[in-house]
Amino acid sequence: MGEALMGKIDLKVSASIVLYENDRREVEHVIHCCLQATEIGKLYLIDNSRENKQQEYTFDERICYVHNGRNLGFGAAHNVAITASINNFDYHIVVNPDITFEPHIISVMVSYMEEYTNIGSLMPKILYPDGELQRLCKLLPNPLNLFARRFGIPGAWRKLINSKYELQMFDYNQIVDIPNLSGCFMFIRTAVLKKVGGFDERYFMYLEDVDLVRRIGREARTVFFPSVSVYHAYQKASYKNLKMLKFHVVSAIKYFNKWGWVFDKERKEKNRDTLLRLESKQR
Repeated sequence: MGEALMGKIDLKVSASIVLYENDRREVEHVIHCCLQATEIGKLYLIDNSRENKQQEYTFDERICYVHNGRNLGFGAAHNVAITASINNFDYHIVVNPDITFEPHIISVMVSYMEEYTNIGSLMPKILYPDGELQRLCKLLPNPLNLFARRFGIPGAWRKLINSKYELQMFDYNQIVDIPNLSGCFMFIRTAVLKKVGGFDERYFMYLEDVDLVRRIGREARTVFFPSVSVYHAYQKASYKNLKMLKFHVVSAIKYFNKWGWVFDKERKEKNRDTLLRLESKQR
C-alpha cells in the first residue's frame, strides 16, 4: 500500500474522499468532477466500508484506492491521504462524497492561492443542489452555540444565538477571512499542513474540521472565497440519527475540553475581529 500511496506526481493538487457505505452513483459523480480538473494529480479514495470495492473505483490511473476494512472516522481516514500527499503536492483538497463542482474552479482556486501565499485554507461558496446558499461561514463556537441551538432553545434567544454564530449579517459575496469554515470542501496549502498536522483523530466525526481550520488559522489566513461555488447535498445526519447525534455530542465535549469551555481568549479575540471585519465591509 505504501508504494501506491507515495508515488511522486508533478501536478500541484491532490484530493481525498472518505467513503463509508456510500451510494456508488453518488461516488462516481464526485470522482468524475475531480478527475475532470486537470490540476488534480492524485485522487485518494479512503474507504471505511466493510466491503473492498477497489475494482469498482480504480478506473483511472490517478485514483488511489485504500480499503481500511473498518470505520476509522472522518479525520483519521483523510489523514491517510494527507500523509501520502503532503510531500508531493502544493495543495490538498478534502472533498465530501456528496459534492458536485465544475472542473474550472480548481484552477481558479490554485491561482488565488498562488497569488496570496499567506492563505492556508480556502473555502468556496457552498450551495444546495437547488442553488440555495448554505451559510457555512461561522464564528468559533462556544458551548451555547453547539448545545443550546442543537437541543432546541426556543424563541428569540435561539434566533439571536444562531444569527451571531452563523454570521447572518454577512451577504456571502465578498472574500473575507473567517475562523470557522466547513469541512465539506477544504482547499488547503500543504506547507501549512506540515506545520499544524492533519486532522485531530480524537474526533471520530464532527468538529474535526473546526479544529483543523482553527489550527491553520494560527499559521495562516483562513478565507471564504465566493468567486467559485460547489454544490453540497448536506444531510445533517446528527439531526436525524441518534447514533450520529451521539458522535456530535462526544466530539463537542472533546473540542471544548481541548480549547476551553468558558475561558478561551483566542476564541474571543478571533470572533471579535471577525465581527468587526464584517461590519466594516457592510458599510
